[in-house]
Amino acid sequence: MVTALAALEEAYARRGAPPAASEGRSDGRPLVVGYVGADMPVVLLTAAGVHAFRLTGDPESDFALGDRYLGRGVDPVARSVLARLLAGAFGDLDRIVVSHDCEASLRLFYALRELRRVEPGAGLPETYLVDILHLPHRTTARYNRRRIGEFAARLEAWTGRPLDLAGAVAAHNERSRLLAAVAELRRAVPARLTGRQFLAVANAALPVDEHIALLEQLLAEAGELEEHAGRRVFLSGSEHDTPHVYEAIESEGYVIVGEDHSFGDLSVHEPIGAAGLDALAEHYHHSGPTAHRATAGERAAHAAAAVRRCRAELFVAYSRIADEAPAWDFPAQRAALNIPAVLLERQEYGRADLAALRKEHPCVV
Repeated sequence: MVTALAALEEAYARRGAPPAASEGRSDGRPLVVGYVGADMPVVLLTAAGVHAFRLTGDPESDFALGDRYLGRGVDPVARSVLARLLAGAFGDLDRIVVSHDCEASLRLFYALRELRRVEPGAGLPETYLVDILHLPHRTTARYNRRRIGEFAARLEAWTGRPLDLAGAVAAHNERSRLLAAVAELRRAVPARLTGRQFLAVANAALPVDEHIALLEQLLAEAGELEEHAGRRVFLSGSEHDTPHVYEAIESEGYVIVGEDHSFGDLSVHEPIGAAGLDALAEHYHHSGPTAHRATAGERAAHAAAAVRRCRAELFVAYSRIADEAPAWDFPAQRAALNIPAVLLERQEYGRADLAALRKEHPCVV
């Protein structure tokens, strides 16, 4: 019998490989929508009944096409996603949706929109921007409500049917509740999941209902999971849309028991209070805190609380080349912590230079 963890790992390995798109939807299959961004209102994508999946980069692939249109000063994740889109790596997408979670995502949106206009032969689909802001103002809340409403209307126009918002909110709340319970397995002492395994569990390429079923099975099988007794690390900083950095760190005997990016612990959210666009706008207004949307003080307070919750023994801040924001937070984070902290700065995409980690904070298992 295949365990839930094995099934989730397999689904994670399939991310970025969607079924063929169904232009015109004459066969009844859902639209295939690729999306980018940490604050994408994915609940609306589920409510629309589209086949949605998050577009990810690949550190092992050729960035040349992405570099050509975005330049090398943009976060390499965005450059890799663009290169992969132009190379057809994600199959035939019906639509692309981008959120304004950071400057690199916005640059990617503008590049996609302009390429579709001036190079129709590239085969890029319509691209839509969801501009959610995160300032603590009533004017920002009103702005976000308008953007959420416009996106909901656009999805209804694309699919030709009303959104099932109540069903989507209930499903995403349940998935988040189960992910929170799974996260506790990683926080156990010793940990019952590695950081790499939690990435797979949280980002398995599955419809929400199938994901929920496997999460329930995983929790039922928790007593059979292996124990991992390495030095416990909290990983802060840049997003990790691939497992490469996790694998590099954990190969040294560390265990990543928590993080503060949207592919990890930040994918676990508070329940959305009501099945309405007002509640949804409020929910995404306050999502985070990621390095690009929160103050250094907010990030430091979050780090201190998260380190205590997951009983980390070492804090590692990781800042990728052309993604400098996480490094700016590090002094405040270090001052707020009562455990050793190290900064891995200007790292290559998908790589981790662990020399400083080995020298200053060796792992002894």
